[in-house]
Amino acid sequence: MAENYQKILERILEKMQEQEGIGKRLLLHSCCAPCSSYVMEYLSNYFEITVFYFNPNISPEKEYRYRVEEEKRLIAAMPFRYPVHFLEGEYRQERFFDAVKGLEGEREGGERCFRCYRLRLEETARMAQQGGFDYFTTTLSISPLKNAEKLNEIGAVLSEEYGVPYLFSDFKKKNGYQRSIELSREYGLYRQNYCGCIFSKQFCEKRNEKPFCEKGKIEDRR
Repeated sequence: MAENYQKILERILEKMQEQEGIGKRLLLHSCCAPCSSYVMEYLSNYFEITVFYFNPNISPEKEYRYRVEEEKRLIAAMPFRYPVHFLEGEYRQERFFDAVKGLEGEREGGERCFRCYRLRLEETARMAQQGGFDYFTTTLSISPLKNAEKLNEIGAVLSEEYGVPYLFSDFKKKNGYQRSIELSREYGLYRQNYCGCIFSKQFCEKRNEKPFCEKGKIEDRR
């Protein structure tokens, strides 16, 4: 029977409140502004968040830079109970290509994607350890096309390796994904129709989908 990671998260948050542990520092890996919108709205009631933008999978660089600016704009525009900060990771596409070497032809959502999860989560865990954060996690589980079971499995392993608690989650639950769409409309966010990597872009093109969305246009294609 699959774990209910939303219930696990709720228990962690309840325990934090009972022990007056709210306001702890969370390093939140973000894949894009739309996905982070609901997650920040939700978790900023419990944590002082630093959004860690580490996505060497995104190409071309122009797309990457645009998504970075959208993330910064959203953080500046949204109201939060506790402060939300921004930290950009190093953008070196070769790290992604090295991580998925030999899996270029794999289907979407398969082992290539799992390698990409691991790459981004491990850098988040490393930065969380280095920065003395209380927890780390990722926004990736909000997407219906991302494997929450695998993300949490990787997070648990990295938590042991780096000595920083991983905040288990499945942010699509409790209408989290739907709320992210609502917030995207509210803030006029650029909502892309592919995860960011060249292989995902090619997959969209094979389906005759437009590879980029216009700024401010909401296209729910995930």
